[in-house]
Amino acid sequence: MARRAIAVLVMCVSAAGSAPGVPSRPSAVTGPTRCAETARAPIPGPPAVRASLSGARAEAAWARAPYPGVRVRAPYLGARARAPLPGVRAWAPYPGVPTASNGSGRVQAEEMLADLRARQARLPHPAGLSWTPVTVPVWAHVITAGSLGAPDDAVRAQVATLNAAYGGRYGGADTGIRFRLDGLTRVDDPVLFRDPLGRPETLERMRRGGQETLNLYVAQLGRLVLGYSTYPYWYAGDPAGDGVVLDWRTLPGGSLRNFGRGFTGVHEIGHWLGLLHTFENGCLPLGDTIDDTPSEGLPTQGCPVHKDTCAGDGADPVHNFMDYAHDRCMSGFTEGQATRMREMWTAYRQASPAEPGPGTSHRQAPPAGPGAETPRE
Repeated sequence: MARRAIAVLVMCVSAAGSAPGVPSRPSAVTGPTRCAETARAPIPGPPAVRASLSGARAEAAWARAPYPGVRVRAPYLGARARAPLPGVRAWAPYPGVPTASNGSGRVQAEEMLADLRARQARLPHPAGLSWTPVTVPVWAHVITAGSLGAPDDAVRAQVATLNAAYGGRYGGADTGIRFRLDGLTRVDDPVLFRDPLGRPETLERMRRGGQETLNLYVAQLGRLVLGYSTYPYWYAGDPAGDGVVLDWRTLPGGSLRNFGRGFTGVHEIGHWLGLLHTFENGCLPLGDTIDDTPSEGLPTQGCPVHKDTCAGDGADPVHNFMDYAHDRCMSGFTEGQATRMREMWTAYRQASPAEPGPGTSHRQAPPAGPGAETPRE
């Protein structure tokens, strides 16, 4: 999984420097921190840029070049004047981050939408218009290092949090998407626990199901990274790498201050279902490609009472799950985001009659290594 660009949420501390000037035009798609993957490779397939380093070296690399789907919590001093990590959720200000001034984010967003519409045109029925409930089968793979790691109850609490968030119970739109835990495996592997993104081939052997199955890997992502996600349009190019990786301390009741309510999982799975950050492309046109999310020049830090970084488009969506606010500040998705996720589901993830059903696998997954256990559920 770590071999391709990562959807990342990254934050930088104020000490890193002063924030860049805020553009005054409507927002666009590569804003600082969470989804830089779009600026690195064509949208329809997995990004060409791959993270070949691991551990501290990988963290240093992330500080130099962003990866999609990753969320970071420590001071991000090396990120000044750099583009954001795609798919990453950050903990602090992101000083010096350009707002897609070269227009690359807008190009990638346009390519994403073009690929989605082309797929919809090939479907027998209009995509994204049916509001029959969508149930996502989930396989959770918990990686531990002795006594360190997520208990089963925390995983079940994470799934319950997903159902509450996607059901609109925190205040946002009911997306019509629900999650069902079909299996839970546990592996005790101290090396994999501390560097899951550095051993993608091991995660790939653990994977279950097809494109409709959410494989959730729970480990410890080092000093900086909190979560990682792939995008639905990457699946065709790298099905074995599809999934979401979460730091176990971000699950409900986790020990990470301001990020222990399970909303990193909500955010990253939003990427897995096709959403971009609300601050994508800063204040440039197209933004996150969703009509009812106001443009946002910079990701949100903490939990501000009010924030408005783009003129003429309303206050920033600081409470949106796809921004970077602290967990206590996040409360929902918009109707437009709900529609987009369902469109992406129909076009990229909905199982066809030829696909294996929930809980099955394209190939038999061998034990992941010493201490591997069989699925518990």
